[in-house]
Amino acid sequence: MKETDLDNGHGTVKERILKEALYLFSERGFEGTSLQSIADAVGIQKPSLIYHFPSKEDLRRHVLESLVAYWKNELPRILTPADNSSDRLVSTMTSLINFFVEDLNRARLVVREMLDRPEETFALLSEQFSPWTRLIGDYLRMGQQSGLYRKDVAPELFIVQVLVMVIGTVAIGGATSGLVSTESYTPRGLLIKELVRIVQASLYTEQP
Repeated sequence: MKETDLDNGHGTVKERILKEALYLFSERGFEGTSLQSIADAVGIQKPSLIYHFPSKEDLRRHVLESLVAYWKNELPRILTPADNSSDRLVSTMTSLINFFVEDLNRARLVVREMLDRPEETFALLSEQFSPWTRLIGDYLRMGQQSGLYRKDVAPELFIVQVLVMVIGTVAIGGATSGLVSTESYTPRGLLIKELVRIVQASLYTEQP
């Protein structure tokens, strides 16, 4: 058995490489992270890392694709059940928040990529998510026609703003904790709850 195939109870070496690369890219940025530092974090030799990912750019692409792959599987699961559009949207938003809260580095990496490589990030998001954005937009329009949602909401722009709020809230939530003087404050608690309230207040004609 090769070192590259070992699992030690913490996932395969390839999975551990992707996890550590996600963390280091989000903390230091792509340019500030070396393959050697990733190999050291995983606890393997650099040649073992290169066995799976020949270059840092290849590793970066796989890290981003791992985030995209989750949503390519998750969105069809959420959006295809035969329930009403309101339930679908609530499920989508809940899943979105949970995905980024489970690992804060996901949101931080997305923010870094948007700032450092806006054109590449835009192309990736547009290619992978445009069909689902249109589908969610159709659900919003159905809700508008039924009177459930406000008619002055621009569906696709609303979706983009929700994404920005969720990712931004999770990515910088810890850094803004000093602005809130309450013992009940936690980055995963009060800010997320307030985010949901803002979305509901701006979308529903009558508050649920």
